[in-house]
Amino acid sequence: MIELYVSYTCPFCMKVMRAAEEMGLTEGKDYLIVDAAPGTPGRKKVVDTGSKSMVPFLMDGEHWMYESDDIIDYLKSKFSS
Repeated sequence: MIELYVSYTCPFCMKVMRAAEEMGLTEGKDYLIVDAAPGTPGRKKVVDTGSKSMVPFLMDGEHWMYESDDIIDYLKSKFSS
């Protein structure tokens, strides 16, 4: 399942979550939200995986990325019918 690492105070994270909702994606079914605020296990996973302490961060199996626009484009391509 796609994991979306976010901080709820990050406007770029909110942008990605809003876009996923507008695409009709369902949290828990299509993707999982992981709290990655500073000091959380989620943020540690982001740093351990991508070497940057930056959110939003998407993981889909071995595929991962930063940058809200790239994440939105990825979700559109993955879930387009």
